[in-house]
Order: sequence, then C-alpha cells, then structure tokens
Amino acid sequence: MTLEKNGRCLVLGDGGWGTAIALSLHRAGRDVAVWSVDSEYAAEVARTRKNEKFLPGVELPEALLWTGNREEALEGATEFYSVIPTQFIRETVMQFNGALSSLPGLSCSKGLELESFQRPSQILAEAITSEAGIAVLSGPSHAEETAFGLATSVVIAAENPILAKHFQNQIAGPQFRVYSSNDLIGVELGGALKNIIAVAAGVADGIGLGDNAKAALVSRGLVEMGRFGNAQGAQRETFFGLSGAGDLMVTCYSCHSRNRAFGERVGKGESLDSILKTTEKVSEGVWTCQAVHRAAQRAGIEMPITEALHAILFDKLEPKEVVRQLMARPSRPELDQTPS
Repeated sequence: MTLEKNGRCLVLGDGGWGTAIALSLHRAGRDVAVWSVDSEYAAEVARTRKNEKFLPGVELPEALLWTGNREEALEGATEFYSVIPTQFIRETVMQFNGALSSLPGLSCSKGLELESFQRPSQILAEAITSEAGIAVLSGPSHAEETAFGLATSVVIAAENPILAKHFQNQIAGPQFRVYSSNDLIGVELGGALKNIIAVAAGVADGIGLGDNAKAALVSRGLVEMGRFGNAQGAQRETFFGLSGAGDLMVTCYSCHSRNRAFGERVGKGESLDSILKTTEKVSEGVWTCQAVHRAAQRAGIEMPITEALHAILFDKLEPKEVVRQLMARPSRPELDQTPS
C-alpha cells in the first residue's frame, strides 16, 4: 500500500472534535481543509476564524481552509478524516458522490448506527464503497483540551498495520501522542460503549448518588463493555486501554463531557425529549444505548447498566427506582465468568 504524506487532509465535520482534529493535523505540519455541511456557517467561521457554535474561544489559523463547498474541500485531498456524528455519517458522505472511495480514511466518530448497528468505519466503508481502507481513532480526548494543545493520548486501529502507521505518523505531535492497535473492533466499540456508561454516570450525579456509587458504576460499566465487545469479536484486553478505560474515565468525570452532562439533566428530572430540543451538541450515548440494548437482548448478553439506562431514557422509569432495582439484583462473583 502506497500512501501520500504531503497531500491535503480533508476533515469532514466542523463540530468541536472535528475542529480539534484539524488543529492537531495543522500542528503536525499538514495541509488541512475542513468541510461543513452548513455552507453559511462555514463562511462565517472562515471569516471570523472562530467556531463559536461548537468550540468557542479557539483561534483558527489562517492556513486552515474552512468551507461548505465539496469541490473546494476535495481539491488536492489524498485522505479524509470523518468526524461526523454517527447517525448522520451515511447520508453525509453519500453527498460526495463516490469522490471519497479512493481515499484512505480515518474515522474519528464514536457510536453505532441505530438501524443497522454498524460501527462508523463500517458505515463509511459501505457508504463510499471504500477502496483504500478505513482506520479508526479513539481514546480520552475532549475537544476543548486537544484544541488548546493540552497533552492528549489516543489510539489508531486498522486491519492493515500500514494504514494505522500512516495515520499515526500524519497526526502525531508533541501534544498529541498516538498509539496503534490491530483490534479495530475493540477500539471502535470502546469509544461507543463508554458513552452509555457516561450518560448513566451523569444520571448518578443528577440524583446525588455520591462517589461510592459512581465508582462502582464506572467499574462495573467497564466489565459490561468488555463482555459485549468480546461477544462482537473484540479483544477483551483492548477495553483496559486508552479507548476503553481511558476514554471511560474522562467521559464519566469531566466537566467537558456532553454525555455525562446529558445524563445529569436526566437525573435532575428533565425528559429526553426536552433535552434534545435545547441542545445542538450530540450525546451519542443516548442512541448507542438504544442500539446496544437491542443487540444485547437479541444475543442474550447480560448488560444491566445499559438495560437500566434504557429503562430511564425510553421507558421513562424513575431513575431512583431503577437504581433500587440494580442494587437489589442477586449477588454474584465479581470476576466475569464469560469465556474469553
């Protein structure tokens, strides 16, 4: 596989994380174009050099091309970075009418498509009929910190190690350390599943359960993630790395976490519908919970935290009653007995 190092890096998606990825590539010395689905807003960002809607307070270098024009964004592009919310990946990339099929891609989105249960890399490969391959990036990486150049470590995984190494070299820098992995399924599922636990952790914060309960929820959530991931073909060990435990910790405890904040609002009594109407920022854990709950039931995989959160979000059960039911479950050994 021959991969070009000096062509344009096309970032698809102008959200907070898309902005942070673009800035990381820029710091690594790459030529970067950011494409936005909203042409009018893209023009505003290009003029002001600020992405106030999704990542306020960050100055965008003049060298970053910011555009809503597909042809302009594609000019000279030799690879793409998909940072599109998972539920919108398919319809968005299909707007490029096959122009992405020959370009290697790095998926930076987290979640699972609700209808198909596909991971972002699978959606991309299918929607663009990928010829060059798709790698994935995940790990503890809030956009706010990465954009300001605070030390961040992530992992890139691909079935082809040459592809993983290429993207690792493309985006790594003094403030952005990148590891590699051959467990694409595990790395990608870690980034999706931890959002379920983060929303649940936010609910715990909202109803004031305290530190003991939250620590237990996060610990048992990690076990749940590994159990589900292993059943999907992932390596269980991956969930104890950056894309599993690392991302889980930062998403469950950080003030920057959209998923934790979303759950906290639920815990304080707001309904799912009312929260969705008052925010433009996507909380992937809500839809991932729905998709994983459905898949786990079909496969007979025990996922009590996911089931509990689903009952709160979609069956409208009272959070405190759901917690009471969780605590009343029969006693069992701590170590998961499910075969690896």
